Parts: sequence; structure tokens; C-alpha cells
Amino acid sequence: MKSTVLISLVSMGGIGAVFGIVLAIASKKFAVEIDPRIEKINEVLPGANCGACGQAGCFNVAEAIAAGELPVDFCPVGGEEAALKIAEIMGVETEPTKEKKVARVFCRGGNKEAKKIAEYRGVMDCRAANAVSGGPKGCRYGCLGFGNCAAVCPFGGIYINENGLPVINEDICKGCGRCAEACPRGLIKLIDKSKEIHVGCNSQDKGKDVRQVCSIGCIGCKACERACKFDAVKVENNVAKIDYDKCTNCGKCAEACPTKTIQSIHASEEELCSVRS
Repeated sequence: MKSTVLISLVSMGGIGAVFGIVLAIASKKFAVEIDPRIEKINEVLPGANCGACGQAGCFNVAEAIAAGELPVDFCPVGGEEAALKIAEIMGVETEPTKEKKVARVFCRGGNKEAKKIAEYRGVMDCRAANAVSGGPKGCRYGCLGFGNCAAVCPFGGIYINENGLPVINEDICKGCGRCAEACPRGLIKLIDKSKEIHVGCNSQDKGKDVRQVCSIGCIGCKACERACKFDAVKVENNVAKIDYDKCTNCGKCAEACPTKTIQSIHASEEELCSVRS
């Protein structure tokens, strides 16, 4: 009996050893060599897996760049700094990347400026509030202020100030676009950082109707159109729109705007921060 058990154990051990050797040989023979550049590129990428580039994650991007399937400046979040480092890893030269884009909020109608017509007691979420009769504000185009944009920012570049409006820190913003996707009313857009003038309103209502619900909304008076010497401002669907390809940041449209809907982004940030403090 004991000899039978011993023979069985020896046999099983022998079979296991044979299979182990076979697997070891097979693993070496069929091993897939990993490009060492992939890990190096992945370390250079932001690692936020924000999806701004449309890929599944940073490691996937690193693999594609190493394989020559994507350009070295593919990551919009990493920007020029990452592109130059990746180019060095790949042993290639790269031209300066496109200008950095940052998120901008196209609404200035906070709690002080926008009239409330109802009391909202639901989930503190912009999409939820928007689904309930358009939220508590009279303007059906304006910011709801519940902070979906700030919640999804992987870099902490947005906060909601005391006036109920999102404030974006340009120095932190990476231009990933997550905040823009989270806004149910499409009030956040990615704009070239050098473009300082923008319209803080998205309402398509007529001027008299805008006046009834917001003190800082665009009334479609076209004063901005007349003031611009570069044909960069047009009133379309009752709201001013800026053609950033033509805009020179001269600020004449902002000076002419009677409701101060059009302002420099830097002036706007100072104004919003003063409310916050």
C-alpha cells in the first residue's frame, strides 16, 4: 500500500516537472518582446486616463506611439512638454504643438444675476436639475451651478464660487474636455488660451425676455458688431458669437457691450474671485 502511494507521488511529481519544463521552454520560445519605449512614454504621459484623446487610456496611447501608429504630440493634455520628451524617446524631431486649449464657461448668470423661478429640492446634479423642468432658474440656457463640471475634472482645475458659477484655473486646466462633456447645456467649450475675449451668455431668447430673467445676459443689440473692426463678432439666434480666427483681443466689443456680457476672461476671473472672497 505504501509503495503504491509512493509510486503515485513520484509519478505525479515527475509529470509535473515535465510539464513545468515544457511550459518554461514554451514561454521563452513564444515570448512577445515588449518595446522598452512603451514604459518610458507611459511615464511621460499625464496618466490621468481622461479620454481627451479618444483612446482607452494612457498606456494604450504609449503603445500606439511606440508602434508608430500615433504621432508623438498626440496627447492634448501633455502638450508640448510631453511631446518633446516623447520625441526624444522615439529619436525623432517634432514641431511645436498646437496652442494649448483651456476650458471657458459661456455663462455669467450666477445667483446674483439670474432670476430664480422655482425652488429645486432634488439631487444636486446639473443633469438631474435640467431634467426637472429645466432647473430652478428662469433662463433655460444658463448655468445650473451644481458642479458636475468640477466633479469630473481629474486635475482639480474647476471650483464653483459663492455666486454659483464655475471658475476655471487656466494654470491647472489641461484642456481634456471632461468638464465640457459633463455640462448638460453645453456651456463649457475648449478655446485657445490666447483668446481672451468671450461672450458669457448662451441664451437664444429675445432681448426683452433675457432682461426678465438675467441682468447680464446678451440682449442681441449688435453694439458689439458695430464696434468690432475685424468682423469677428456676429449676433446669431439673438446672441453674440465671436469668430476666434478673426478676433485680435482688442476688447472693443467688450467696451461697447451695455450688459457687460462680453468681457476679457482675465477680468471675468477677477470679478468672480472677488465674489468668492
